[in-house]
Amino acid sequence: MLMASKLTPKLITWLILPSCLLIFFYSTILPFYTTTTAARRSPTSEIPLRPSAPCDLFKGKWVLDPSRKPMYDSTCPFHRNSWNCIKNQRENMGRINSWKWVPETCDLNRVDSSGFLNTMRDKNIGFVGDSLNENFLVSFLCTLRSADSGAKKWKRKGAWRGAYFPKYNVTVAYHRTVLLAQYEWQTKQTVRDGVKGIYRVDVDIPSPDWAHIADFYNVLVFNTGHWWGYDKFPKESPLVFFKNGEPIHPSPNMSEGFKIVVENMVSHIEKSFPKNVLKLWRLQSPRHFHGGDWNQNGTCLFDDPLEQFQLDLWFDPSNNGVNKEARKLNRVIEESLKGTSIRKLDLSHLSEFRADAHPAIWLGKKDAVAVWGQDCMHWCLPGVPDTWVDILTQFISYTFG
Repeated sequence: MLMASKLTPKLITWLILPSCLLIFFYSTILPFYTTTTAARRSPTSEIPLRPSAPCDLFKGKWVLDPSRKPMYDSTCPFHRNSWNCIKNQRENMGRINSWKWVPETCDLNRVDSSGFLNTMRDKNIGFVGDSLNENFLVSFLCTLRSADSGAKKWKRKGAWRGAYFPKYNVTVAYHRTVLLAQYEWQTKQTVRDGVKGIYRVDVDIPSPDWAHIADFYNVLVFNTGHWWGYDKFPKESPLVFFKNGEPIHPSPNMSEGFKIVVENMVSHIEKSFPKNVLKLWRLQSPRHFHGGDWNQNGTCLFDDPLEQFQLDLWFDPSNNGVNKEARKLNRVIEESLKGTSIRKLDLSHLSEFRADAHPAIWLGKKDAVAVWGQDCMHWCLPGVPDTWVDILTQFISYTFG
């Protein structure tokens, strides 16, 4: 007991001193640490959270969701009349827009327009290609306008059309170029074999409409394909392909010419556009002509999407149907993109189902069908391209988020 009484003051001293030091540490340092950590995790933090890595958004199925509504209506100022199916009183528009694309292995959320535009603040997005990319653009503009009602029409730097969103300093525009490569009409002095002239295609020179945009856009979406057919360039006015200013010999046919142009345009994009530009190539948007092509009384008056088992019957090239070209062209494009920085935007498969979602006979003009036939190529808006927008914005957000 005597020894214990002598040691007690020392033990007390050694116990009290560390305890005081620990109390001081936690009272001064810990609150600072927890406040800082909370600020980092706060939803209102200015540091954007990087979205989840994109999974395979392109394999899935369409599911009917009666609660699903469009994000814009017929009053969007960026509409093109022939695709404004609500204004043109197309039947079943409510049902057309009630179908939701559900990927097999992940979720596809609808775009948050304000969040997306904030991610893209002070950046620009460009679409380059034919009218199906314009169809895509219109859906994109009308969707984003819900976050900035002050959006204004924009047409500069060779753009066919576009919009500027002043609240976020974002420009989204479309450059029309149906072949991507430069082409021009050349009349022949003497008509032989019914050939009145040729369309000269310089396979190694980009169309002037997009030749000088490399330093303006942060994101670019390319496409070509719908003009690569003999219905557009018949034997009386064929495409003739040139490289380095000289005709290519032997002269390529349409399919061979398409391959050469795509390869050369991919090479040009790789060489001429900055590495930090997100470059996407949208694969073909499928057509749904039934009973004949667009100039053969083809029709697309369907009430529901196609079933999975019907897709090959419609689109497999081996069946030689009127809609076979999309998959054939996609094979060429996919091969040309291998080993490049250009990412594939494969919207073909999910769109193959949607035979029900084209303007068809509701084109906004009295004699349009008599002159042009039904439109089973472009899409009603609002409609299928709105799902394309959801996918595109998820891709872009992952890159810039």
